Amino acid sequence: MDRVAGHQRHPKDLAYEEDVCAGHIEGRVDDRARRLLGPAVCQCRWSGATVTEPQPRNDFASFPAPAEGILVAMFITVRKVARSRDFYSRVLGGTVILEENPCTVRLSNSWIIMNPGGPPTPDKPGISVVDYEPGDTTSIFMNLRVADIWACYEEWKAKGAEFVTPPIDRGAEIRCYLRDPDGYLIEVGQSTGLLHGKLAAKRPEDLPG
Repeated sequence: MDRVAGHQRHPKDLAYEEDVCAGHIEGRVDDRARRLLGPAVCQCRWSGATVTEPQPRNDFASFPAPAEGILVAMFITVRKVARSRDFYSRVLGGTVILEENPCTVRLSNSWIIMNPGGPPTPDKPGISVVDYEPGDTTSIFMNLRVADIWACYEEWKAKGAEFVTPPIDRGAEIRCYLRDPDGYLIEVGQSTGLLHGKLAAKRPEDLPG
């Protein structure tokens, strides 16, 4: 008799497939099964049930938890975690560290942490985390420094990124802006003249006082 009571073992050519099904029924699926099935659905012949075996991409060893000193990460409030996770990983090329709760994506030398909003908590009494409302003003934005801004622009645009304008040469740097799925503004910049001592022109609001 097989591991699932009342059922005979299937022929050899189907044995492993059925063992996978048994693993689903008993709550255990080994690494070989996960590689075989991926995120697909396993149709268990014995029970007639459809059981999905998720494949979370959790890499706890890469979570931003320094042994000493500090690391800088950025938290953003998102409406749909899966949508934002896809943008920061597939479009911008980040690596998913935790899929959710909170979703964490390593982007080059930093981390983007994202979760839906929520009410006040004991460690931030009276403060709610709310969805970002995009508009014609902003106070804070991510700044991505790149080696080849035109290559990034073409690649990310082809993957669905929505840029405000194409890259513009401003003397000290070439830069442009795009928005993520929740409307957050992201600056993309390539230092050019700045590397040779050419600074951005000062505006009246930049002057002391």
